[in-house]
Amino acid sequence: MRKKRGRKEVLKLENLDSNFNLSSCIRLKNFSISFIAIILGLTGFALAFLKAETILGLPLLSPYLLKFAVIMFGIVSIIYLTKLVFFPKEVKKELSHPIKLNFFPILAKILLVLSIIFLGVNLMASKYLWWAGVIVQFAFSIIILSAWISHKKFEIHHINPAWFMPIVGNLIIPIAGITHFSAELSWFFFSIGIVWWLVLFVIIINRIIFHGPISDKLIPTTFILFAPPAIAFISYVKLTGGITPFAKILYYFAIFIFILVMAQIKAFTRIKFYLSWWAYSFPVVALTVATLLMYHETKLGFFKFFSWGLLIFLHIIMVLLILKTAIAIKRKEICIEED
Repeated sequence: MRKKRGRKEVLKLENLDSNFNLSSCIRLKNFSISFIAIILGLTGFALAFLKAETILGLPLLSPYLLKFAVIMFGIVSIIYLTKLVFFPKEVKKELSHPIKLNFFPILAKILLVLSIIFLGVNLMASKYLWWAGVIVQFAFSIIILSAWISHKKFEIHHINPAWFMPIVGNLIIPIAGITHFSAELSWFFFSIGIVWWLVLFVIIINRIIFHGPISDKLIPTTFILFAPPAIAFISYVKLTGGITPFAKILYYFAIFIFILVMAQIKAFTRIKFYLSWWAYSFPVVALTVATLLMYHETKLGFFKFFSWGLLIFLHIIMVLLILKTAIAIKRKEICIEED
């Protein structure tokens, strides 16, 4: 009897072990490239806090936020590289997916944001990060724009504000680029970003107004609408050395789109949690940094007040996103088979 019980217990343990391994493999297989958006949000949060420390005199917390972001970057990178080794076909599917394809260039944005953060910490590290970001951004710009031009399967319902992501990175390049290399290269990338932003903006607005509504899963990406003009404002100020009329147009248009998006608050409160919620983070980071820069340049009290408001809003968003993501991971509601 004892031997039979012993065998049964061994078989149960073996079944549990095999089920655990199978579950782990399935979750690894479904580990989406969209996880990288979490890292962009965390690094952006560190950047926003760094600028607030300098301009508003906030306590020195950005180094700790940066460390956390870098650690998470390492974890996500290791997991996705493991997926690439064991499930290369799944990675290939994401590269050909009309929406997930646009998440791969986020790697360039992370490198470029890190290069901005390191400008005042380690100039050499900032330079290496910047060059890495430039190369990755340019490569993905060519690859993805080529895919858009030569496609045979993309339809108007596939487009959404996430399609800005492969292009917006070009607008980030001049922020640190003006320090690391000739301004002409920064103008080159700024030109690419600003023109393609206008082209895509018209197409996306057309899609939103004249075609079916965006799915619940992609509703958070509407926050991305105000990120390009906010980032373009920061870059243009860096390129020209001050607040020009065109810079004001970019900034105030970003503010208008932000207000317009916030007016749709009911749409955001009714949807359940998806990883796409992380689209709330970086656009608010961009607008916060742009407003801090506006205050730094103009010294107008309104922009100081607005900066504080955006910082508080950003903190609420980040706490909510981190908690929601942790709960979803614990409940195994992500890394599952998608429709």
